[in-house]
Amino acid sequence: MSSKQDKIQTFDPNGVGLQNGHFIGLPFEEEEAEVVLLSVPWDVTVSFGEGTSSGPANILECSPQLDLFDADIPNAWQMGLFMRPANEYWQRRNEELRPLSKRYIEFLEEGGDPATDKELSKIQEEINQSCENLKNWVYLETRQLMEAGKLVGVVGGEHSVPLGYLQALAERYPSFGILQIDAHMDLREAFEGFTWSHASIFFNALRLPQVSRLVQVGIRDYCEAEWELAQESGARVQVYTDQGMREMQYEGTSFHDLCQSIVHSLPEQVYISFDIDGLDPGLCPNTGTPVPGGLQFPEAMYLIKQVLESGKTIIGFDLCEVGGQGHEWDGNVGARVLYKLANAMGASQGKG
Repeated sequence: MSSKQDKIQTFDPNGVGLQNGHFIGLPFEEEEAEVVLLSVPWDVTVSFGEGTSSGPANILECSPQLDLFDADIPNAWQMGLFMRPANEYWQRRNEELRPLSKRYIEFLEEGGDPATDKELSKIQEEINQSCENLKNWVYLETRQLMEAGKLVGVVGGEHSVPLGYLQALAERYPSFGILQIDAHMDLREAFEGFTWSHASIFFNALRLPQVSRLVQVGIRDYCEAEWELAQESGARVQVYTDQGMREMQYEGTSFHDLCQSIVHSLPEQVYISFDIDGLDPGLCPNTGTPVPGGLQFPEAMYLIKQVLESGKTIIGFDLCEVGGQGHEWDGNVGARVLYKLANAMGASQGKG
C-alpha cells in the first residue's frame, strides 16, 4: 500500500479532477488526512426551503471541478483532506422526519397550537428528541476525530448540526470565539418549538461558557428579540450587519479596515461558522433561507485570509445550508468555500 508521501509524489495536482469519491479527487484516505470533514445530512427543522440535507453530497460530487492551487497556501492539499460521505442512518432518519416537520410547521403557520393537538405535539417531541440524538452523535464523532489527532470541519445540512462539535471543542478549549458568517443571527430560543432548531444554533451555543465571544458578520434578517439578546450580551456578541457594513463602506471605510475590526474583536482561538446564505444569494440560490444582500465570494475569502494572517488559531469550522443535489452551482461554490476553510484551519495550526 502506498504511503501518504508516495501519494503526494505520484499525484498530479495539475491533472484532471478525479471522480474517485474523494473531496476534490484527492488520493488520501481518512487515516492519512490532517483534516477530516464530517458530513451531516440533516434539514429537519428548516423553516423555508428544504434540500440542504444533501448539500454535503452535492459538495462532494462537484468538488473534482476545483483546481487545487491556493495562492495563499500553495501546498495546502498536501496536508491531506478527507470528506466522509453522508451517514446513511441520519440520511434515512432525515427522510422520515422531514415530512412530519413540514406538516407541523404548516400547522403553526396556520395559527395552530401544538398543545391542543396530541398528534402534532407528539411530532414536536419526536423531532426534538431526534435532533438531540443527532447533536450527541456529532459530539461523539468529532471528539473521537480530535482524539485521533485530526482537525475537523463539519459540513451540513442545516445550521443546527455543528452544536455537538462546539460542545466537543468546549471540552478541549477553556475559551474561544466564534466568527459567524450568516444572513441570520440564529439567536431564537427554540424556534417553532424545536429546541435544536437551525434558527437557535447560537442561542444554544451561547449557553457554553467557553464561548467567550460571538462575532456575527453579514447579518440582514433578524427579529427584535434576537437583536435585544445581542445588545444585552454586552461585548460577548458583536454584530456586523450587512446594512451597517455597506453604509460604512459608502461613507469611506475600506473593506480591509472592516475586516481588521472584525478580526481584532476575536480572541486568539477562533471557530468559523459559515452559513452559505451569508453570501449574496446569486452564489447560493438554493440555500434554505436566501436573503438579498450579503458578502461577495472574494470578500468572504478575504475575511478568512485576514483571520489567518492575524496569527489567530482556527480551531474548527462548519459550512452549512449549501443547496442539495441537482444544484451544481451551489455545490461548486460550496466546495470552494469548504476548501478555503480547511486550508486556512490547517495553515493556522502549522499543517499547510
